[in-house]
Amino acid sequence: MNSRRLLLCSVFCAGLVTTMGPIAQAQQREAPPVREVQEIPLPGVQGRLDHFTIDPKRKRVIFSGLGNSTVQVVDVFAGRMIHQIEGLAEPQGVLYLPEWDKLFVANSADGHVSVFDGTNFTLIERIDFGEGSDPDNLRYDAAAKKIYLGYGEGAIAVIDPVTNKRLPTEYKLEAHPEGFQLETKGSRIFVNVADEKKIQVVDRRTGKITSWALPAGHSANFPMVLDEANRRVFIGTRKPARLTVLDMDTGKVVASVPVAADMDDMFYDSGRKRIYVAGGEGFLSVVQQVDADHYSDMGRFPTAIGTRTGVWYEKRDRLYLAAPPSGTLGARLLVFEAQTD
Repeated sequence: MNSRRLLLCSVFCAGLVTTMGPIAQAQQREAPPVREVQEIPLPGVQGRLDHFTIDPKRKRVIFSGLGNSTVQVVDVFAGRMIHQIEGLAEPQGVLYLPEWDKLFVANSADGHVSVFDGTNFTLIERIDFGEGSDPDNLRYDAAAKKIYLGYGEGAIAVIDPVTNKRLPTEYKLEAHPEGFQLETKGSRIFVNVADEKKIQVVDRRTGKITSWALPAGHSANFPMVLDEANRRVFIGTRKPARLTVLDMDTGKVVASVPVAADMDDMFYDSGRKRIYVAGGEGFLSVVQQVDADHYSDMGRFPTAIGTRTGVWYEKRDRLYLAAPPSGTLGARLLVFEAQTD
């Protein structure tokens, strides 16, 4: 190669390196939105695992072992299951309230909400909602100091967490309430009423109920989460498997994104503006909120078959998902860490 050609090649290669350098560096910096960092074994736990709650002071994740009628308590700092509450009746919703150090457990099979001491897990009270009432999800209104319970053929009941008594207030719906959320900056409850392919919006001050229909062809709306800052309601439908975004004030659909199938929980990471959808088909979908009306699919990440429920622990940037027993693998808690580019 003569000197002129060598000089041209050197200049070209230097320019190529300069041009490609930022791309290569960007690729090196690019990280998946989540990564699995731990698996915590759940010895002796069988069958379906259901909903979660958090004891933040003690760094505990607590969730229902519906399949073997227990509640599991996991110390996430130590990385092990430390207690199991036995003798329940197909528990579904769980709610821990630090203010009174109490754990409320909704038992679908016997129609009771059990109240436990949050320190030693001794039974304090059993609140009866009637045989066949199927108590399900529990939510807490911290301002009003009331617990809301979805149950029965279509109702949301109210519990006083101080006295552990059922209050006379009740809101009637068109069918059994699935996932529901309380508006913290207003008085509404947003409820997935899957059997009717609707979202019903309850004003807990007036009792007035408004109904929003699902998009045509959509059904089986189970999980729900709110983004009050952007006035958005996120719901997950199993048929088809999609995350649908609605305007919180009008019910208008503003976006819809395909996600992992057979979901039962979803979570909103307000810091990173992401939605995590736990799909029982064995994947976790991550969706980026570009702005209030635009969303992009960040990918699907392997979990385990039947992993449909969990909890987003924002203070630790961790997502905890319940993986039921499968084949030679026992039940376990899958721990994902949220990543930032």
